[in-house]
Amino acid sequence: MINTKINLVMFSHVLKRRSFIQTSSLAIAGSLCPVSLHHFFTTAYEMKLLRRNVGIFKEKGGTIGWLIQPNGIVVIDSQWKEQAENLLGEIKKKQDGPVEFLINTHHHGDHTSGNIAFKGIAKKVLAHENSKLNQMASAQANNTTADQLFPDTTYTDRWQQKVGDETIDIQYWGPGHTNGDSIIHFQQANVVHCGDLVFNRRYPFIDKTAGARIDNWIEILQQMQSFFDNDTMFIFGHAREGFELTGNKNDLAAFADYLSALLEFVEKEIKSGKSKEQILLATEIPGAPEWTGDGIERSLAAALAELGM
Repeated sequence: MINTKINLVMFSHVLKRRSFIQTSSLAIAGSLCPVSLHHFFTTAYEMKLLRRNVGIFKEKGGTIGWLIQPNGIVVIDSQWKEQAENLLGEIKKKQDGPVEFLINTHHHGDHTSGNIAFKGIAKKVLAHENSKLNQMASAQANNTTADQLFPDTTYTDRWQQKVGDETIDIQYWGPGHTNGDSIIHFQQANVVHCGDLVFNRRYPFIDKTAGARIDNWIEILQQMQSFFDNDTMFIFGHAREGFELTGNKNDLAAFADYLSALLEFVEKEIKSGKSKEQILLATEIPGAPEWTGDGIERSLAAALAELGM
């Protein structure tokens, strides 16, 4: 079992250099993820065991999941190159071997820009077929193809694989955050990586340019509550400061309620005769008091687009 928690305090000159590297990486990766500027910077990273041999890595960007065991290593998402290298360094301390699978939950840069660090290390890079197409299109549009490691294995609806004593079950339930979001279940540990299908008490990015559908996203979250049992632990792509990156069905229900309240609010505002500009001035979503802070305009704009305004 791995139970490693690392908080590294850097010297001031290292911090300055790190800040420069992170800022430079962000400028490159930002084109793949329109909300990358909203992701926080840290000067430390953390490896945290959750259950059995499954855990999370957090530093900057979308939460990374991992399975580290003597006969198989799996990584979910990769943040940016520097962060992926930090993760690989920690994995090597525990198990010096190849990564059987690097799995991308979706294509955004804060989840896939670190893929390149796995070149020659990951035997397979896996994602939903739409996620691969989105990643390639973004890289080509922004002339960053050389900086990417694209998935070499894709699936359409469901993919299952046994790795060591763990079974990985991946499903696609239609468009939500994007049109290529994977739900990844470590069945023996009973841990599910949601990717960006859950923003815990944080205003989400809803990527309409990549086929996001708020109404179906709500359905996905409701189906997840029925499909998985009450013991299931969920890993979230992002969380507002002060909230956890893991949780249970109650957190899925709360986020589904937020998305429902968002659509209801915007639809009511449209019917009342308000203009798009007036609606975008809203500072809260009635019925969703836990969602506060920056980023509400992203949700409002996406809801307006979905409702045809």
